[in-house]
Amino acid sequence: MTTTTPEQNVGATTGLPTLGPEGTRLLRLLDDTFEGWGVAAGARPMTMPPLLPAADLAKLDYYDNFPHQAVVAAPLDLERRATTPFDTTAGRFPSDALEPAALGLPSASCYAVYLTHQGTRVADDTLVTICSWCFRKETHYEGMRRQLGFRMREVVAIGTREHAENHLAEFTTRIQSFAKALDLPLRREAACDPFFDKGSSKAVLQRLTPVKYEFLYEDLAIASVNTHRNFFGERCDITLASTGGPAFTSCVAFGLERWLSALTRRHGSWESAERAVLEAGASGAAGPVI
Repeated sequence: MTTTTPEQNVGATTGLPTLGPEGTRLLRLLDDTFEGWGVAAGARPMTMPPLLPAADLAKLDYYDNFPHQAVVAAPLDLERRATTPFDTTAGRFPSDALEPAALGLPSASCYAVYLTHQGTRVADDTLVTICSWCFRKETHYEGMRRQLGFRMREVVAIGTREHAENHLAEFTTRIQSFAKALDLPLRREAACDPFFDKGSSKAVLQRLTPVKYEFLYEDLAIASVNTHRNFFGERCDITLASTGGPAFTSCVAFGLERWLSALTRRHGSWESAERAVLEAGASGAAGPVI
């Protein structure tokens, strides 16, 4: 039997590849590892919906900041469907056959966390970990490197500025130690997320002090650490129990399929990649696995 790599998988060019037993086992092993890091740090595991109200995402400037990635969902308009049937040639429903799109498919897991906590007071050291399906429209799709639908494990901090900053510092060290144990050379680079109005003082501050760092294997970002300062705390009215002021947030994100791609490219096969993760765990570099 021939074992395929992620880049050889059926559906790789459409952004919707599948995983066989080997890839599924490795993905679960990685996700258990990353979730274990969060739980050991005190994070509450949660499950978020795969869709979010488009109005809520719009409130976070999502469609202004990431219009090129946005994917929305709409039900069929049953009255119009008779006159605008499925286009078998193009392989799609025409827009006239759809109701208005009121649901958004988020491009990152953490949006649901902030929306779930809107209007609440939180402890100064709140942590949440989730793994959700995420969706991004891309100019092209490539194996497990660039997908329309993919899974993202995140560990999200909500609380004081110090708590949000310490969270990123601790996980930066953990990611680098894990990568070293995996013999996976990663490059840490500053990146930019447009969470703030381009002309605002916060946008100027972001250019002076980056809010996002990515960890790249070759040219592929497989993890990131992100601080949003008090942007989501203000937009979602998340306040601190200690002071009543807006919460600060930060998140650590792992693109699970991208880790599969990096590990199999580095180690040559599913089996060798899984062995590397297990050996890293045995050495203690992987930390707790739940």
